[in-house]
Amino acid sequence: MSTEQIENRLSRRTIMALMIAGLAVVIVFTVTPWNIIPTQVTEDVTVIAVTEYGCVGESQYGVSVVVPECNAQVGDTVSATFYVPAMEVNGYYDRLQDRVDTIQP
Repeated sequence: MSTEQIENRLSRRTIMALMIAGLAVVIVFTVTPWNIIPTQVTEDVTVIAVTEYGCVGESQYGVSVVVPECNAQVGDTVSATFYVPAMEVNGYYDRLQDRVDTIQP
């Protein structure tokens, strides 16, 4: 009778593996989204082209921004509001690059 009960139980290794996998999933879903969620940014961009849709400018984050209903000329500075991933604003890439630089000789 006691041997039947032992055969149906999960081993300690299986339980520990499930707990570690669950913890990894929780950590990924609590840390990662904060760096992916779009953040609204307003900055002055220099107009690089004028199209039928508006003025096109490039932000300091390397994002091309279209400003609708813009009467500016190429080279003028206009204010633009757009969304970028939070990791570009909060310095996440910079911290990763610093870690890589300390590891590489």
